[in-house]
Amino acid sequence: MLTREVIALRGEVEKLDEFERLILDSGVTMLRDVLHRALIALVIFFLLPLRVLAQEKIVGSYTGTGGFQAAIWAAQDLGYLEKHGFKAELVMIPGGALSAQALLSGSTHFEQGGAPTISAILGGAELVMVAGALNKFPFSIVAHKDIRKPSDLVGKKMGIVSFGGMNELAVNLALKEWNIPRQALTVMPAGAAAIRLVGLVNKAIDATMLAPPETIKAAELGLNVLADFSDMQASYPVSVISVRRGFLKDHRETVKRFIRAYSEGIYEMKTNKEKGTRVYANRLRQQEPKIVEGTYNYFAPKFSFPPRLDPEGLRNALRFIAERTPAAAAEGNLERIYDPSLLNELEKEGFFSKIARSSGR
Repeated sequence: MLTREVIALRGEVEKLDEFERLILDSGVTMLRDVLHRALIALVIFFLLPLRVLAQEKIVGSYTGTGGFQAAIWAAQDLGYLEKHGFKAELVMIPGGALSAQALLSGSTHFEQGGAPTISAILGGAELVMVAGALNKFPFSIVAHKDIRKPSDLVGKKMGIVSFGGMNELAVNLALKEWNIPRQALTVMPAGAAAIRLVGLVNKAIDATMLAPPETIKAAELGLNVLADFSDMQASYPVSVISVRRGFLKDHRETVKRFIRAYSEGIYEMKTNKEKGTRVYANRLRQQEPKIVEGTYNYFAPKFSFPPRLDPEGLRNALRFIAERTPAAAAEGNLERIYDPSLLNELEKEGFFSKIARSSGR
């Protein structure tokens, strides 16, 4: 009996041992599964693009709805700001002065503006330009059919947006290039582009400056495109990216990433008509193919890649400001208003040539 009991007890012990082995094997399997899943998660974490893991929130501004604003639109709409780690909000702030004020106050991080920002800098604002997409006036002078050459403008009325802005400077430079005294014609404020086009048709003014899509409409109406400013020697900082100097100092890598995104957007606008026209159709809320295509064809070749500012254009802006505020302009120099160091770094790193190589265009 004792032997049978021992045998029975031994059998129970063996069952317990088997049970323990099962528990142990199960635990090892579970642990292995947990470690496997953790390893996969870790690999995914390091392989995911930066933009998926952490996007930096920024606000950028632009000053209107003209086709020359397309560089910053493309950076956003074609996904390049997201690609470079940003969750960006773009807001339109009509007028360069207001846009510069918003940047200075910290309401925005990046501004696509122009000469009013230079005026703000010369007035003491701690802002600086770091890149530029357009260095030529985006205008054509449109006039009645009987005005066929620049000298025909003598004694006529030229409508511009307002005094003190890019329109007036463009007129001054054109007249200088044509050797026509400013006082030989009447330059007058006439409102926004659409209003000036109506004024031209109704003969309230004899000539004005327009850009696509208004120039396309003007041609359809039989008006004469007297001159295209992009064919002239005069250059000017039209679409310029500016930041606060303190922001550039404290967040230099952020600004550098923004310039990368901005540059890729410009390159796509210049080389990919399908994407470029899609940006214009969306932002201009324009579905008429002829107008969208005409706007693209006008602006795309004029964008600067890499997005450097033309020093002569900056000097033109400084001279124009000097005519109105000599004391402020006397303090002006290119180093004060423009810092190309990040563009130089990207050039040295081969970033711009890499874009061209990788696109195959």
